[in-house]
Amino acid sequence: MKHTTQGWWLEEAGARDSLPSLGRHIDCDLAILGGGFTGLWTAWQVSKREPSMKVVVVERDRCGHGPSGRNGGFVMSLWPSLENMAQRFGAGRAIETARASADSVDEIGEFCADHDLDAWFHKGGYMMVSASPAQDAVWQSEVAACHEYGVPEVARELEPGEVAERCRSPLFRGGAYFPDSATVQPGRLALGLRSIIAGLPNVEVFESSPVRSVETGPWGCRIEAGSGSVSSKSAVLAMGGVMAGSRSPLKGRLTVASSHIALTEPVPDLIEEIGWTGGESITDGRRLVNYFRTTEDGRIAFGWGGGEIACGGRIEGRAEIDREVIDQVIANLLRTFPGLAGRQITHAWGGPIDASPTHLPSIVQLGSDPVYAAFGYTGNGVGPSHLAGKVLASLVLEVSDELTRLPLVNPEPQRVPGGLAGWIGGSVIRNAMVRREAAEDAGQSPASVDRLVSEVPELIGFHIGR
Repeated sequence: MKHTTQGWWLEEAGARDSLPSLGRHIDCDLAILGGGFTGLWTAWQVSKREPSMKVVVVERDRCGHGPSGRNGGFVMSLWPSLENMAQRFGAGRAIETARASADSVDEIGEFCADHDLDAWFHKGGYMMVSASPAQDAVWQSEVAACHEYGVPEVARELEPGEVAERCRSPLFRGGAYFPDSATVQPGRLALGLRSIIAGLPNVEVFESSPVRSVETGPWGCRIEAGSGSVSSKSAVLAMGGVMAGSRSPLKGRLTVASSHIALTEPVPDLIEEIGWTGGESITDGRRLVNYFRTTEDGRIAFGWGGGEIACGGRIEGRAEIDREVIDQVIANLLRTFPGLAGRQITHAWGGPIDASPTHLPSIVQLGSDPVYAAFGYTGNGVGPSHLAGKVLASLVLEVSDELTRLPLVNPEPQRVPGGLAGWIGGSVIRNAMVRREAAEDAGQSPASVDRLVSEVPELIGFHIGR
């Protein structure tokens, strides 16, 4: 098994030539810090809408090689979060937001088709299943909200037999299906988007250019990065979990967790045997979810959102390589699909998640300066990052439209405990959840202290998991 920081998606997508590092001073209209999906989609949207704007993208490593190229490749809408959004924003605004996110799912597919980008886009929908009695009916409030608010077509409950028709596992019980979701090969999408953006006449992309300093004001932004600098009229911060660091203006708005994936060898015979031929992306009903999908060449990618909490936004280390967590991922995989016994696990990898206390992304302006940021995708960024790119383009272009009026834009901030105390507290809660869900999986009653501690986030208004 190859256990690496980069993972199989980027390996399968193939090597790309490096882009130059920043080595001089540049004046531009828009500087984008971060070459993942958010930064690249923003560059694309701005260039498409205002081709005369000079855009500079600065990436500390390689564009697309962070979480954008390593995640599970679920291109999800926000319909499964409708109840959460309705409680925070009201039903009408929640529906507008979910519809905009569903549009982004389709638009990613259209982008791939229009640019002959073979990123394995497949709109097979998303299924949430129960894998233990403790998980039964966890989807009911989400499905009920969709029906109550007049959009029953976006979610439906599945009986156990209907779940089995889509994917059979000895663990699966009932479930729910959300059709407005897709899957992609995220490495292919990220690197393909990188090539397209780098080829635009009004965009310059610089890699291997770590940011040394950022200064903002009413006049715009000045960035010291690599061995050069950029002065811009406006800026977008699209750096994911890095923005949880102690020097970030967004400190306290997000935490950094980790998620890890194991990948099987091609097993098309097993996929056919269990009836998983529709390409659905699937999660179970845990709060620290197991998530899984098939690939174009007949593999199963199986992930777990139960990795360690990173301290102070430090994203390198166990957020990327953690053998103990991967051992648990593989155990979860074999328990879910016992027919994989004896089959090879070929690759394993992990990556950081910028986790929002509301479980919803935020798109914000930093004070009154022309500087904007998007963050808090909480493991579900492939689809919403496209929406964020559209919103950020409108903000940068100073256009007031339906996108900038979405409630994800400049929401009331919700803070998370930071520093060492926050990391210790988060780790204690994470460990209690791991023990509780392991007990529930085994049909046992969790320890009282684990049950109590794992409920703390909800009691203080933090939305964990699902």
